Amino acid sequence: MSTEASAERDLLLHRLGDQHRHVLDQVEGLSDGQLRQPVLPSGWSCLGLLRHLTLSDERYWFGVVMAGEPLDFWPEGINADWLVHDDEPPASIVSAYRAAIEHADAIIADLSLDAPPARHEDWWAESGQSFPDLRTVLVHVLVETATHAGHLDVVRELLDGKQYLSI
Repeated sequence: MSTEASAERDLLLHRLGDQHRHVLDQVEGLSDGQLRQPVLPSGWSCLGLLRHLTLSDERYWFGVVMAGEPLDFWPEGINADWLVHDDEPPASIVSAYRAAIEHADAIIADLSLDAPPARHEDWWAESGQSFPDLRTVLVHVLVETATHAGHLDVVRELLDGKQYLSI
């Protein structure tokens, strides 16, 4: 691997790790009720957002798309990747996100940035998107995670006034 490719990889992985930490920091210290409380008009909760990031980003993009793992974990129903049942402990949702990140990291470690996806989806072309390699998948997940980290910033400030300083 060239020095330039190594620097690019390190940068992408570092920034994605920053966003993972940002997300986890924003849910830390919230009560069970706060984690479950929909704050914005769209109706999602902090736990729902963590579930979405776990399933739609870490597990789907890295496990299914890049590693070719089965999509057998996907819940049925519209926006079901955002749903958290009342009997699910918050710690299990956070733990599942952490585990998905660890699994994704292991997959990424074995691939070059130029590695093609193991699985292609018809909807990519239909939506005008292309994911020819790990690099584009990493950028997509990085943007998605950063966007949702920003959503959590707003919700956290509304819930308890905590502000996240991004440097």
